[in-house]
Order: sequence, then C-alpha cells, then structure tokens
Amino acid sequence: MSIKASGEKQLVIVSGRAHPQLAEDIAAELDTTVLPTDARTFANGELYARFDESVRGCDAFVIQSHTAPINEWLMEQLIMVDALKRASAKRITVVSPFYPYGRQDKKNRGREPISARLIADLYAAAGADRIMSVDLHAAQIQGFFDGPVDHLFAMPVLLGHIQDTVDKSLLTVVSPDMGRVRVADVWSDKLGVPLAIIHKRRDPKVMNQVSVHEIVGDVKGRVCLLVDDLIDTGRTIAKGAAALKAAGAVGVIVAATHAVFSDPATELLSSPDIDRVIVTDTLPLPEVKRWDRLTVLPIAPLLARAIHEVFDDGSVTSMFDGAA
Repeated sequence: MSIKASGEKQLVIVSGRAHPQLAEDIAAELDTTVLPTDARTFANGELYARFDESVRGCDAFVIQSHTAPINEWLMEQLIMVDALKRASAKRITVVSPFYPYGRQDKKNRGREPISARLIADLYAAAGADRIMSVDLHAAQIQGFFDGPVDHLFAMPVLLGHIQDTVDKSLLTVVSPDMGRVRVADVWSDKLGVPLAIIHKRRDPKVMNQVSVHEIVGDVKGRVCLLVDDLIDTGRTIAKGAAALKAAGAVGVIVAATHAVFSDPATELLSSPDIDRVIVTDTLPLPEVKRWDRLTVLPIAPLLARAIHEVFDDGSVTSMFDGAA
C-alpha cells in the first residue's frame, strides 16, 4: 500500500472515483497501490468517504480528475482531504491534473466571481497543504493558494510524440489565440520551426463561441501544429483548423493537454480539416469520445515523478530544466 523511506516515512496514494485508472497507473509507476477507500453517494446526492487503513502520519496524495459532473468530483476530493486531516495525515497534497474552474481566473466584467481563487480557498479550508496540477489555464492561479503549488507541464510528453511522428521540415506551430502565444513560442523554439498566430475575437456574453478573424504568419504549404492547454467543445480548434486550411495549410495537427471534450467536441474534431488530435489522459475519455485520428498519451509517468520528488523532498523544478 505504501512506500517506506528513512524514519518510516510513508507515502499514500488516494483516489476519487472520477478517473481511477489514472491513480492506478500513477501508483504502478511508484511501485505501490492505491489505498482502499469506501466512497459512496447517498440517495440524496451526499458523498461519503472513509479509508480502510490507517493514514496517521502519512504523506498523502489525493488524486482526482475534474471531469463532468465536475462539482460532484470536486466535493468528493474536498471530503477526502477532510477525512485525511481528521485521521492525522502528516501532509496532504491535492493532485488535480485539470484544475477545476481554472478558466475563471479573473474578472472580465463587473459582478463576476473569481472562481479559481475560491477553489484554492476550499482546498485550504479542507486541509490541503499543497496543490499539484498540470498546465494551469493561467499561471497566476499558483498565487491563489497560500502554500506550495507544483505546476507541471505536459509539453515534454506531447513534444516527444510530435518529434517522433511528425516531419519538422514543413511544420509551423500555431497559437489558437493571443493568450497562448507565449506557450506556442516555447513550442516553436523547442521544435526549431516557425510560429503563426490566429487572431480571434470572443463575445464575453456568449460562452464557447469564437469568430476567427485573421492569421498572422505564413501557413501556405505548411503542416500546422495547433497547441492549446485544453479542448472543451472544440469550436475554437475547429474554426482555427478551417481557417488554416483556407489559408493554404496542407495539414493540421492539434496538440492539447486536457481533453474536456464537451459535446459536440468529438463531432467537430472529426472534421476533415483536422488530420490528427493528440491529448493526454489527465481526464478520462470513454470509447464514445474516441476516434481513429485521436492519440491519447499517458500522463501518469509525469505525475508519478513529481509525486516522488515531493515525497523525497527533491526538486520538481528540475524536471523542466528550471522552467517550472
């Protein structure tokens, strides 16, 4: 069940019910197992969690993927953190590969919430000492939590696959909007290929609706690699891919960390304008949301390495050449 270190230091992996396979994969990478948990949902929707073994004095990592129904899985993770605190766990780390409410990181209009900050406060109130997440939608979310935040990057996972499977001679990295230019620029540098940008305008009053305006950069005759942190409904990516093909691109490959894939994402991403979609398994993807041009890469090795570094008081930053 646990890893023992000097002084009987003990690592415990705890999982919510949203994506148990990810927790199992992480535990396997760490040569341990997931702690047996009695997790239930009562008839009225209330959640309950109790651990089947002692967690006193342990270093606990609570893994939960925030897929739909996101509020239920968030509440389950908070309840598990509270149970660990009351059972005298020594340190509790929340592992949320896809940070819930991460897109609500600032006020765009009056009388709006900053829900990403509220989530950090909820984790702290429940008893979390540390947060671990992958590719936060906005880097400032790290400052919402008064404790260590391990911001991991999936780029090495995605980048390695791209380098192994795509001919770089015709490749151009494309940012789907102005907000992702910095990330796309890093991709461009790592691959040693040109960069292009899609300029789009979004109506703040209409969710998930995007209008593509113009492409900055030459994409004619190029294979375009669209990079983003997440794909929700897929409308942004689908419109971007169509614009790239209309501008003369000979191929469009999409690479993103979080496959939220809310309807109608699968239908839109199956468009002939998109040749391949590459994502990681930070979120569970049922078979009905998979198709032949989708590649799902494992994120468990990255998370397991970070968990090991935290448990062993090592350096998470060193995993990313000082970029973390």
